[in-house]
Amino acid sequence: MATFTEDRSDAQNVSVADIEHIRNAVQALCASFPGDYWREKDRTKTYPTEFVDALTKAGYLAVLIPEEFGGSGLGIRAASAILEEIHKSGGNSAACHAQMYIMGTILRHGSPSQKEKWLPMIASGELRLQAFGVTEPTSGTDTLSLRTTAVRDGDDYVINGQKVWTSRAEHSDLMLLLARTTPKDNVEKRTDGLSTILIDMREALGNGLTIKPIRAMINHSSTEVFFDNLRVPAENLIGEEGKGFRYILDGMNAERVLIASECIGDAHWFIEKATNYVKERQVFGRPIGQNQGVQFPIARSYASTEAAALMVAEAARKYELGESIGKEANLAKMLAADASWEAAEACLQAHGGFGFAEEYDVERKWRETRLYQIAPISTNMILAYIAEHVLDLPRSY
Repeated sequence: MATFTEDRSDAQNVSVADIEHIRNAVQALCASFPGDYWREKDRTKTYPTEFVDALTKAGYLAVLIPEEFGGSGLGIRAASAILEEIHKSGGNSAACHAQMYIMGTILRHGSPSQKEKWLPMIASGELRLQAFGVTEPTSGTDTLSLRTTAVRDGDDYVINGQKVWTSRAEHSDLMLLLARTTPKDNVEKRTDGLSTILIDMREALGNGLTIKPIRAMINHSSTEVFFDNLRVPAENLIGEEGKGFRYILDGMNAERVLIASECIGDAHWFIEKATNYVKERQVFGRPIGQNQGVQFPIARSYASTEAAALMVAEAARKYELGESIGKEANLAKMLAADASWEAAEACLQAHGGFGFAEEYDVERKWRETRLYQIAPISTNMILAYIAEHVLDLPRSY
């Protein structure tokens, strides 16, 4: 299994000092986007354009794109550090993190002409690659049962169907779509017959592509996307027709590592927020942090976070070595999501009623980190994977 970069040695040669430099630089950038910035975006359900533009200008969203195409050519450890620090600062990288894990499909399976056409514009920020069209209303996480079709008609594919929870579709120029190019009944293997197609949404919108926003508990710019005889040039097919599911699997593992890194950042934010508050909050004549009933949940969440961070680091390390990380990616995502939720609960409980006040940012971050118990894959699906593929138990679904 390949890493995100064309030359794995570049990613592997990134030192601890390099990663620390990246962390410090991201912290400095995030200082310009304090809590009141994120509260306003959350309150109005608006896209953090200024923050995304700042990340783009600084080159962080192009960290995985090879240098020859205008990126940094670094690996997933660097990407993980960037996302972790954003969340540790109190921000949220969901507005732009998809570009990192979508990128792998194009880098590994895109043609030279596709890379030359798209990657420099993505690296510079001229184009945003943020939309990932996979999940559907009827199939959910059963990706092999998706119904959106792409039928070859001359030099085009004609696409019909629907996707849901396609975040950032309104704020992206390009979408990586997974669609069925061969009917499910006509394939020998369940994993065959799906293809990845890059859609230029600037041309598609209003010409067969419709986007409908979904108002949700958190500000992730989520949408439903409808395809009605949308014509896309066949040259936008990524890799070989019918092999798309295999192409996105590595991207899904990378996504789990990156999301896990965000959860580690969230957990550290909650722990620091709670620790500072309980040192200062006085009840019955002494700081509430003196009470073991307050201390212990925070301390336990810290232990959970440190353990999860080691699993995330191991998954990232093996990914950059080109090793299979199905087990590690799933463990990292589950443990990190559990740690962030444990820290969120401890932080909210420590703040008491003030934790529900918007100005403390706790309730916003609490809502945001809760998502990762169910997305991009639910905890139960991860447990089923571990049971079947690691413990060799009978398949449960």
